[in-house]
Amino acid sequence: MPEGNDGLGLRLLGLSGKDVLPADVYEQIKATALSTVRGTVQADILKEDQAQNTCIFSTEFALKLMGDVQEYFISNKVQNFYSVSISGYHIAEAGANPITQLAFTLANGFTYVEYYLSRGMHIDDFAPNLSFFFSNGMDPEYSVIGRVARKIWAKAIKNKYNGNERSQKLKYHIQTSGRSLHAQEIDFNDIRTTLQALYAIYDNCNSLHTNAYDEAITTPTEESVRRAMAIQLIINRELGTAKNENPNQGAFLIEELTDLVEEAVLNEFHRISERGGVLGAMERMYQRNKIQEESLYYETLKHTGEYPIIGVNTFLSKNGSPTILPTEVIRSTKEEKENQIQALQTFKERNAHQSAAMLKRLQQVAVNNGNLFAELMETVKHCSLGQITNALYAVGGQYRRNM
Repeated sequence: MPEGNDGLGLRLLGLSGKDVLPADVYEQIKATALSTVRGTVQADILKEDQAQNTCIFSTEFALKLMGDVQEYFISNKVQNFYSVSISGYHIAEAGANPITQLAFTLANGFTYVEYYLSRGMHIDDFAPNLSFFFSNGMDPEYSVIGRVARKIWAKAIKNKYNGNERSQKLKYHIQTSGRSLHAQEIDFNDIRTTLQALYAIYDNCNSLHTNAYDEAITTPTEESVRRAMAIQLIINRELGTAKNENPNQGAFLIEELTDLVEEAVLNEFHRISERGGVLGAMERMYQRNKIQEESLYYETLKHTGEYPIIGVNTFLSKNGSPTILPTEVIRSTKEEKENQIQALQTFKERNAHQSAAMLKRLQQVAVNNGNLFAELMETVKHCSLGQITNALYAVGGQYRRNM
């Protein structure tokens, strides 16, 4: 910065610090920022293939890029940023029951551990950078999903991989179940979300997202998001038992469920192993088929009424609990869209003289099996996401589903 200037008004958005600072100052700031930055990458390619369907590169190339991210984190002492959120939420939203969600997610986690170890990384250098993400629905198994995950993870990391105490600690986020919300009797959704939040808090999740009641039909409004946030605040600030850690510890139901769910998850591990592990099972579409079968079973029970959902298939209102239509649908305005397009165009024009060379350099790193993430940290200073993606298609391959 020029002496006496705080940066305001210089229109620096879109410029790298490298462009406005002395090289030694920039490197010092970069090192400090990397060692203190906090956040999470949710680039779990395994659950993308199994459930969410937002894959763009081949699985092998995407897995390699995930390893590059973790390798870069280790090299640059990035300790407070999770390199991957190993996600069961999207597996559950696609239709999996709680056992399958937990088993597939933990199996995916161990697959990353094996892959990172195969690249020469040490377990204690990367295990603390891993986090997990689960859904909490209404089923009783969700009340112990966190404790079972931590139990299995700790035993495996300690006994199989010789990880230290910090590596054995599984950190997980809970989001209440989106597919348990319904467009009929929409106000009842807050009740479902509250109960799911209690599951999560009583099971000691590290962080929690409570869904807005209108997410079943539209983008949440400010009013519905405030109500969703109030659920957490009221539980944490007003509910007495939530102030006590593990209020359900020792209860027969909780202890019995813990043992039953752990046994069921380990049995699923065996089924995955019999199919060649996670990647081998994915080639046979085992995970996708199982999720789809469980989704169909859930929907069948819902439509026959065997699985009661208040206000949807039982205890209907006098009006028959009609589907609620959104009164407000939040979308970007035309002006906002045009501003974004213009900003992108300006960025491309400003970097036109460098972008082609940077993309070529990125492709060369990929061909030579170098660290792609380290190179991307430079590429993004001059190239847009679309330019980068298209350049990597040529060397990494586009995603094609196994049939």
